[in-house]
Amino acid sequence: MSLSADYIRTSLQELYGESVTGADIRAWCAMNGSNYQTVSNKLSNYKVGRGKWNLTIQEELEKTYQALPAMPTVEQNLIPDKDDTFVKFGNFNDLKKIIQSDLFYPTFITGLSGNGKTFSVEQACAQLNRELIRVNITIETDEDDLIGGFRLINGNTVWHNGPVIEALERGAILLLDEIDLASNKILCLQSILEGKGVFLKKIGRRVEPASGFNVIATANTKGKGSDDGRFIGTNVLNEAFLERFPVTFEQAYPTPAQEKNILTKLSEDIDFCTRLVDWADIIRKTFYDGGIDEIISTRRLVHIIRAFSIFKDKAKAIQVCVNRFDDETKQAFLELYDKVDADFEMPIDEEV
Repeated sequence: MSLSADYIRTSLQELYGESVTGADIRAWCAMNGSNYQTVSNKLSNYKVGRGKWNLTIQEELEKTYQALPAMPTVEQNLIPDKDDTFVKFGNFNDLKKIIQSDLFYPTFITGLSGNGKTFSVEQACAQLNRELIRVNITIETDEDDLIGGFRLINGNTVWHNGPVIEALERGAILLLDEIDLASNKILCLQSILEGKGVFLKKIGRRVEPASGFNVIATANTKGKGSDDGRFIGTNVLNEAFLERFPVTFEQAYPTPAQEKNILTKLSEDIDFCTRLVDWADIIRKTFYDGGIDEIISTRRLVHIIRAFSIFKDKAKAIQVCVNRFDDETKQAFLELYDKVDADFEMPIDEEV
């Protein structure tokens, strides 16, 4: 795997400090299985002498310190819209209190897919009239995506702030969505998670967090990977990184009563909503007991309700929304709903 110059520099800096020698780089290469020549070439901009590198200096950057952002600052409203269909449940009130406090208190929210983790953060910010910047994390997310970097604009190389810097300067809530998909490149946020701001080494400027800035992360796991393979692609996060989150909320699915309230805000067919909630509740209990490997999420129930509003056919709405499961699971879910709803007619595949 090709390592970026930023990753190499940061790793060396953590081990040996700002000034490194050829011996330091050779030792690092031995630990990481890298080629010395390749690594030293990538650090060419930091070389200050024979066998010496200063990892805080990059000669070509001196003339870009005063560069304007790649895009002029545009006044924009980053406060999420209030959703009338939102129903608060679980840890929502506690989450809202943290945001309302204006204290820097990084929060980690973990839970199974489709149970409203991200939606609850958005609506808490909407209700409190707070700006929210959401970043969807992937294994490819790196320092350039988060902190910012240089962009080529009209033939000029200029600095462009990343979403983390925008949130810092605006005092906004930074939502790191699906944080457990991240690689070790996410460690560029260490100082930020301590509430100390960040020094933009590429342009020689320090950014301190404005009042109200906070970080909230969501994940399907607790940063320890997915043992059962349900969430392929999730990674084991650095322990020091996880330790910087003071609190972790475990987000469960809504209770049947709460879930019914959610669905009835989307459909006037109360009976159908009730049957769907009962059906999902049975499936979840079976899942927790280890009887099945799949689950019906709250999001999946909302998909079914919306499909019903389009097709006006309960059987078709359920079928098209459970088609994502393997044939055996899909059939089992349809047969179970048939038992829950006496008026339900099993869908018949149309011949082409």
